[in-house]
Order: sequence, then C-alpha cells, then structure tokens
Amino acid sequence: MTKKPHNVDILTLDELESKEINNIIDLAIDLKKELKKGKEKPLLQNKTLAMIFEKPSTRTRVSFETGMFQLGGHALTLSPNDLQLSRGESIADTARTLSRYVNVVMARVYDHKSLETFARNSSIPVINGLSDSYHPCQILADLMTIKEHKKNLKKIKIAWIGDGNNVCNSLILGCAKLKIQLSVAIPDGYEPEFDVIKIGKDAEILEVSDNPAAAVQDADVVMTDTFVSIHNTNSDRVKKFLPKFQVNQALMNKAKKDAIFMHCLPAKRDQEVTSDVIDGSQSVVWDEAENRLHVQKALLVHLLGV
Repeated sequence: MTKKPHNVDILTLDELESKEINNIIDLAIDLKKELKKGKEKPLLQNKTLAMIFEKPSTRTRVSFETGMFQLGGHALTLSPNDLQLSRGESIADTARTLSRYVNVVMARVYDHKSLETFARNSSIPVINGLSDSYHPCQILADLMTIKEHKKNLKKIKIAWIGDGNNVCNSLILGCAKLKIQLSVAIPDGYEPEFDVIKIGKDAEILEVSDNPAAAVQDADVVMTDTFVSIHNTNSDRVKKFLPKFQVNQALMNKAKKDAIFMHCLPAKRDQEVTSDVIDGSQSVVWDEAENRLHVQKALLVHLLGV
C-alpha cells in the first residue's frame, strides 16, 4: 500500500495551514469566475472520487458530484447498502479496498470516530463531508463567501448564534487559522467541544457567551444553523434556544449596517432564523450554498496535487 503523505486528509480543518486555506479560497474564486465565463478546466481528468453517504444530502452530494464532472473527473455515490459495510465488513477493510480503486474519498457520516478509522486505513486522501463533530467543507465555503462580499478576511468579526455544533466547531478552527475574531452566543450546555474552544482561546480570537445581542455587536457577519443537529433529533431542545437565540431583524440591526447573514442550510424557518432575514437584502445564503461547489473543486485540486 502506498504511504499517504502527512496531513493529506481533511477531517476537521485543523489539517490545513492558513496559507493553504487562503490558496484554496483564491483558487475557488478563480474557478468560479472561469465557470461563469463558460470555461471548465479538466484539472482532474481520469480521477475518481468515491462519495460515501450514511446521512442523506442535497448540497454535499450535488456539489461534489457536479464539481468532479466539471473538473473532468468521475464521482461514485455509495450508501452503506451499496457497500459490504452493510454485511459486516469492517471500516478499515473497506478503506483499504477503496484505496486501490479511486483517488479520493469523501464521507458523510454520523460518527466522527468512524471517519478517523477510515482515514487511518486509507492510502488516499479522505475528506469529511460532514460528521457529528465537524463540517470543514462548509466553513471553507463560508470563508470564500465572506471574502467575496467583504473583499478580504482581515479585520472581520463573525458572530455565531445558536448551537455549538459541528459547523461551529469547524468555524472556530477556521477562524483560529486565519486570525478572524469570532463571538459565539450559545445556551448553557450546548457549547462547542472543549478542545476546540481551547484552540480558539489560545489563538485569542474567540469569545463565548450566552448573550446574542453582545455577540453581534460590531459584527460583519452573523451566522446560525438549525437548533436540532445531526447528532440529536430531540425536538424538545428547541425550547432551550427560543426566542433568545433566534436571528431576527431586531438582532441583525444590532450588528454593523452592512453585516451579512449566513446559514449553511437547510434552514428551519422561524426557528433559528426568521424568513424576513433569510430572504432579506443582508442574506447571502444562496451564494454560500453555491460556493460549496467551487471551494470543494479547489480542495480536490489541492489534495490531488494537480
């Protein structure tokens, strides 16, 4: 088995250096511009991406599959029932097998530990398409979107309102890498992972409170996500967030006048965000969703060394 280069997997976002993140974002912006001109670059011709989905997806599946097509490559969509995993083959053996067939694997899983097991036994790059702990591809797309709308990522303040979930964990890691100030407002007991908070605190970019109004003060970006996350289907938890942690126009008015609103989608309208905000002039959620396509193309090119 060919030995995989060090830190070639993207499981959390901590695997990338700040320069690499900026390079991926810049490449994504260039690829987006070229695509808008009708120019597609077959940078991954004859390359194959295997996509494993334990959890259903709209944006992740369509963006990765379309991205590989536009880059001249091929994508395989696999559910557990399509693999011998459903008949008891180990994650490790599945990883070893797929490594002999394809060039890169993207997996969208429930348990982050299973993704780590897969990556340890894979000789090819593994991308986290979402796990219960992290969502690095989403944050790369978010950072790209912020750069498009704010022109650069310097002297930016982001406010995160709501659940300290997988997206929030990766946001903290991304902000720590790029030295972006981040203020997180979360109900007691719903904080991000302890180790992730420590990274944000050590980088001196993170504030954590239970005060949304204070968090959005002077914010250039206001972000949220659903209150019921991948790892918890208990709808009673919504009561812990409403009405205090809902992003509504009154809360947006406390941020900078030119602040943008972001949500990784899908949204539960009138729970974590009101319709007038997500459909309003400050919302960039559709640019954000589109940019999953462009930034993942850039990430694939980065990983495959083209």
